[in-house]
Amino acid sequence: MKISEFYNKGKTVFAIEAFPPKKDAPTEKIYAALGEIAALKPDYISVTCGAGGSDSGGNAPTIEVSSLIKNTHGIETVAHLTCVASSREEVLRTLTSLREHNIENILALRGDINPTITRKDDFTYASDLVAFIKAQAQEHGEFELAGACYPEGHSEAHSANEDLKNLKRKVDAGCSTLISQVFFDNALFYDFADKARLIGIDVPIAAGIIAVTSKSQIERMVSMCGASLPAKFVKMIAKYESRPEALRDAGIAYATEQIIDLISSGVEGIHFYAMNSPYVARKIHENVAKLL
Repeated sequence: MKISEFYNKGKTVFAIEAFPPKKDAPTEKIYAALGEIAALKPDYISVTCGAGGSDSGGNAPTIEVSSLIKNTHGIETVAHLTCVASSREEVLRTLTSLREHNIENILALRGDINPTITRKDDFTYASDLVAFIKAQAQEHGEFELAGACYPEGHSEAHSANEDLKNLKRKVDAGCSTLISQVFFDNALFYDFADKARLIGIDVPIAAGIIAVTSKSQIERMVSMCGASLPAKFVKMIAKYESRPEALRDAGIAYATEQIIDLISSGVEGIHFYAMNSPYVARKIHENVAKLL
């Protein structure tokens, strides 16, 4: 099932992001966690391709977990696919494998650039990957393509306007859905979405939300994506940072408040970054399920 079909049902789409086991890590615990998350029956589960969104070791773990979610647990899935370290031939092999595993949806990403990644010259931007996959539809099957967007602008963009123009190119290349990076201030998301609509971006935009459960987690998130932290959020972290369970519950409450406001304001989708935690995913789902 193509994920765009979920957005045609007139309700807020609720998706959860999960990630495959790290290399050489035991899989049983993560697979059990994924089973619990799948039992919540989100509309779909997206599967990352490694920490930070890059996977220099191939796409097999992403495909394996995506297949488990769809073919064993019966939940539609979106496989993340990065291109910064991939050749066209490698992408074609991945497309073939995805099709063999009955996976129809891809989140097309450039991937992070860092010293551990050996870049290749076949793809420069995510829009290049989107256009390439679309061009292979007749021979390798048609995939539904989602793209990433950044409510506060991509960290490498010279300006917010430049970032929006680049996003428009990605949509024009063939993305039928957008999934946002995490944010902690809904006003920033609303402003971004309004500006996106003004320049002709008319595809559904899912809001990326995370329930912060530790101070180290938020430090990693800020360093990775540059999300700004509202005063209310900073005070919450400072108040509960030495009390892990209290901070976890406060983080869940904050994310719940964000999601309720987003749904009430008519957001097309929620993309919840569960960090493979069944407890957090379950609490969030319980808090908002009746609004979906």
